[in-house]
Amino acid sequence: MPTSASTHRPEDLLTRLRSANADADAKLKALREVKNQIIGNRTKKLSYIKLGAVPAVVSVLAATADDCSSVLVQSAAAIGSFACGFEAGVQAVLRAGAFPHLLRLLSNSNGKVVDAGARSLRMIYQSKLAPKYDFLQEKNMEFLLSLLNSENENVTGLGASIITHSCETSAEQNALCDAGVLKKLIGLLQGSLSQRDASLESIATVIKSNPEVVSKFVGPENGRALSAVTELTKDRYPRTRLLACMCLIVVRNTSPGCLQDLAIRTKLILILLELLDDPGQVGDEASFALSSLIAEKEDLQKLAFEGNAIDKLCNHLQKGSLQAKRFQGILLALADLCSKLENCRSRFLALQVMNSVIDALTHDSGEVRAAACICLRSVSRSVKNLSAGNFMNETVVIPLVQLLSDTSTSVQVAALGAISNIVVDFTTRKSIFMQCGGVKQLVQLSKSMDPTIRLNSVWGLRNLMFLADNRCKEGIFLELTASLLASLICDPEPSVQVQALGLVCNLVDGCINSVEYVFVEDSIILQAVGKQLQSTLKAEVGIQGMYVLSNVATGNEFHKEAVMHQLFPQAGNSTQPIIIKFLQSNDSRLRTAAVWTVLNLTFPGSLGAYGRFVKLCSAGILSQIKNMANDPCLDVKLRVRTVLGQSLTFGDGST
Repeated sequence: MPTSASTHRPEDLLTRLRSANADADAKLKALREVKNQIIGNRTKKLSYIKLGAVPAVVSVLAATADDCSSVLVQSAAAIGSFACGFEAGVQAVLRAGAFPHLLRLLSNSNGKVVDAGARSLRMIYQSKLAPKYDFLQEKNMEFLLSLLNSENENVTGLGASIITHSCETSAEQNALCDAGVLKKLIGLLQGSLSQRDASLESIATVIKSNPEVVSKFVGPENGRALSAVTELTKDRYPRTRLLACMCLIVVRNTSPGCLQDLAIRTKLILILLELLDDPGQVGDEASFALSSLIAEKEDLQKLAFEGNAIDKLCNHLQKGSLQAKRFQGILLALADLCSKLENCRSRFLALQVMNSVIDALTHDSGEVRAAACICLRSVSRSVKNLSAGNFMNETVVIPLVQLLSDTSTSVQVAALGAISNIVVDFTTRKSIFMQCGGVKQLVQLSKSMDPTIRLNSVWGLRNLMFLADNRCKEGIFLELTASLLASLICDPEPSVQVQALGLVCNLVDGCINSVEYVFVEDSIILQAVGKQLQSTLKAEVGIQGMYVLSNVATGNEFHKEAVMHQLFPQAGNSTQPIIIKFLQSNDSRLRTAAVWTVLNLTFPGSLGAYGRFVKLCSAGILSQIKNMANDPCLDVKLRVRTVLGQSLTFGDGST
């Protein structure tokens, strides 16, 4: 091999860097060659990292005198190249102890050295692995202000990047604002392209979810800062336009009273839709920004729909071969657009892109798989299409059921969310889900140690049980078992209790045979319901529990007496019955459920109705119901009148 080529081999370059005998010129050439070989090449970066190049470069930086500017610049540049856009590189750089040596360069008398150090540190601060600063510590605030006051644009940009990475609490946001940092960042909006972009990101971080800081940002000098950001949405550079939009979105989401102007909101949507066409990182991030703008906001979703957002997003889906992040973002934006408005869902379905969403369920990226599930969940909120059974088919159900075994918890949760909607299915096609092994998977996940998984799996079972026929109910119950259902009713998480009780409510709804399910295994399910009602402090648990008792009370005499036993568990107990507490609740839904239970227990057509009526009178329950004749809730008032009408059949049982 020729000598000139052999000296460029990684091993030879590292030997020169490590040699104590190599002069500064030799090390300078080696550093330059390492940097040139790894720039933009992840494979080369990884190869050099494995050979131990990063500690070698950091050693050169640490050992070089402050006046040897060329070596300092090249060693900093090489470190920055390792870190640029490569997490393994950032990790290697930090492990090698480069960070304090790079910070030292910021105080060098040579501007080129300072610039190189700042550039390298900014590369590190593109990563989540970068060190965080606590801005509540005075020394850290002083250091930050020294960066922002610098004449060097890379140094000020570094200061802004540190804020974006480190500021996490409202206390830190307030401290930065009080120290004049927000004002400094606003000033940088008039600087170079690099300074503008870094400042926009930092401003968004400082004001996010903090109305007090937002008011300081939009208020001074007749909103000049807000106007400056708004003006940057017209900038010639796509990234600047995107960052300006994201900053305005943070203002809007934090303080809805700001940016009420219809023209500005429409403009934001149109700019973001336009930025979707950018082939690079800006296009990848534009859909996420759009999601952030329209999420849970029906008025903005309507504006986006009128701006042809559904069509534009679906056009991108149909192009195929999308990078994972872009694919994920488009699916999430579509999910938000279809979350509330039926016309959005109808347009989405009309554009024939469901196959793209279904294909995404088996994508290599977990983020894409989860986004596809979230999109399906939103689209399947369409009652019209659920009623038509358009989602309950093997093409949709099989991949969703398979995702219940996904290695990613977030994918499992997203799949459960989609399934919970789809299995509501008002047709008689629920058997498709059961034949695909869906019930077995849901039951298995209901035993998970993860409360979110447990909650969503029980939610899915509850919705599957909704309006299910007798055969379907029997199949679900056999898989679920009475003992597991009872344990879910008594789950440590109240949210799981609510869904389990809702499941039982759907189970016993319908014909009298359905009521029998709560009496198997010595009434273990009914006893669990009664236990929760006696001890719960959560209105939602009380509501669902009382509707279970109300449904059971529609059964025969045995069923009604069993409900009475749950309402009065101990004979001779002077404690006020729990149902009176529910009838006196501030929650009208709980009052309604309690009155329904009394109504079903005292239905005149049943043999023991009078005896139950007398017992309810003796316990003060009928007196309480009489006091509710003018309840502010119409539903409660109507049920109360029905109960009082029935009581006339028995006479005054309280005397």
